[in-house]
Amino acid sequence: MTDTSTETRSFEAEVSQVLHLVTHALYSHKEVFLRELISNASDACDKLRFEAIARPELMGEGGELGIDIRWDQDARTLSISDNGIGMSRDEVIENIGTIARSGTRKFLDALSGDARADSRLIGQFGVGFYSAFVVADKVTLETRRAGAAATEGVRWASDGSSAYTLENIERAARGTTLTLHLKEGEDEFLEPWPLRELVKKYSEHIGFPIRMPRLVEGKPGDELETVNHASALWTQPKSELKDEDYQNFYKTLTHDFNAPLAWTHNRVEGKQSYTLLLYVPEKPPFEAMFSGRDERKGLKLYIRRVFIMDASEQLLPAYLRFVRGVVDSDDLPLNVSREILQENRLVSQIRAACSKRTLDLLDKLAKDEAPRYAGFYQSFGNVLKEGIVEDNDNRERIAGLLRFASTHNSDATQNVSLDDYIGRMQAGQEFIYYLTAESWAAARHSAQIEALAARGIEVLLMSERIDEWMMGYLSEYQGKRFQHAGKGELDLPLDAAEKERREAAEKDAAPLLDKLKQALGERVSAVRLSHRLTESPACLVLEAHDMALHTRRLMAEAGHAMPAAKPVLEINATHPLLQRYAAETDSARGTDLALLLLEQAEVAEGAQLDDPAAFVKRVNRLLLGAAA
Repeated sequence: MTDTSTETRSFEAEVSQVLHLVTHALYSHKEVFLRELISNASDACDKLRFEAIARPELMGEGGELGIDIRWDQDARTLSISDNGIGMSRDEVIENIGTIARSGTRKFLDALSGDARADSRLIGQFGVGFYSAFVVADKVTLETRRAGAAATEGVRWASDGSSAYTLENIERAARGTTLTLHLKEGEDEFLEPWPLRELVKKYSEHIGFPIRMPRLVEGKPGDELETVNHASALWTQPKSELKDEDYQNFYKTLTHDFNAPLAWTHNRVEGKQSYTLLLYVPEKPPFEAMFSGRDERKGLKLYIRRVFIMDASEQLLPAYLRFVRGVVDSDDLPLNVSREILQENRLVSQIRAACSKRTLDLLDKLAKDEAPRYAGFYQSFGNVLKEGIVEDNDNRERIAGLLRFASTHNSDATQNVSLDDYIGRMQAGQEFIYYLTAESWAAARHSAQIEALAARGIEVLLMSERIDEWMMGYLSEYQGKRFQHAGKGELDLPLDAAEKERREAAEKDAAPLLDKLKQALGERVSAVRLSHRLTESPACLVLEAHDMALHTRRLMAEAGHAMPAAKPVLEINATHPLLQRYAAETDSARGTDLALLLLEQAEVAEGAQLDDPAAFVKRVNRLLLGAAA
């Protein structure tokens, strides 16, 4: 005998906050609730179809998988039913009474912040069920898990406040029925034609039939008719699909209210057959602000139209994790696991194809629609840079997609490609020169590029944290080698007269270099005459393979033990400060000048001085000495 006693339970605290915000704060795009609830129903059907691979008997009791929408204008109710996997009592409590998601707190903060986010965010955070309360003041859910007895049905009900009721019921059919008791003023969701239009707008390409009662003399009859295409979009010929079809499917797939930036749809046939439908988003999804490389989403894996898993870490490399879409294979086994995917040769081929198609898509976008690509790069450029390190096979292609700030521009805009740079290289120029720094301004005004600027040689200015790491793996592009303008010897094309002048300057500066090295001792590895400087008195330079000073500081701040490294101090022997130092006979003032030259160079590099008070005293002594 079924226990029909009713239990009242309190929502988890964060669920109550979500419900409060949904009920009182989310006004725009109210109709999104229907998309979210249909999407949940579709997921339930997908899950049943997957479980039935191992347990075929689960499919025997409920007929063709599908979703039914009914309305009752007199009772003011709208119901969405599916005959998918259903839920047990414990699953109802877990899935609806709690939100087991690490980003929920930040999600709530965003919803309640000054920006006043709206209901488009609900689905992105996996809480689409609660969108029902945008239009309903009471929601009732009846469900039974596939394979369970009819006596194990469950009824859940809530008015969206702080609690819900739960009771066991008899339910003959597997699956779930969600009944919305609509608020006053939401009459449009009780009209058949607006409902059909919403299904067409948001859920036309759900892979299961969405059925509604056929109208008889303007009223719903007993016979149901399918109102959507009921065929997975990626299985249809491209010639039969419009841009609007692709865009609407993307929104259903991703819960993104923005249209995708670009997409590619391909059917591959041969030794193995599969279909790819890949989308590049216009902007990062809202939830991406709270998740990193470890939270992998993107491509959904289907095998012969059966949904298997979200498997982007196997189907796409990490640097393309912003891509969304579907892979449907004809050849992978239905019982595939994530472990099998990691070792499967067919998956490796699909992964390579997904990478190639995505890079093709970005190539075309960069060439044909540069302003739109610039918007993409602003959002995803740093993620793309990871591919330089991770994808050796496609490194050259990825490098061609990168964009940089440069001395060719007057601002920090990252719009210079490596092809642009090579096209502007001077006659005889062998290297692509670049500089990494903590900021664009620090790079643009660095003393290390003065000689290059004086010669009119363009320098790429890199100020993202990832850049130093990335450039450790990018040694050349299109046969042109890279050279860091602040590391090693600066190789500039010299004619015979310039070489002669340089050799003479080295000889003349030798006593000055020895004097400075003795004054600075172990604080620098060497002091040498600079061929980088034209205006500044000194700068710090590292050896060719040393880590940049600003990167060392970032690593140290992150808790990494950094090996000791001493920079080289390069000087401009013709600068008045160096000439004064060379002529200084007072040893104390000479030491102050030497240390001041080094500390100026350190400050220019963004370093925190070891003893700022001593630096100030030195400056004051020298200023007072000059005044006297």
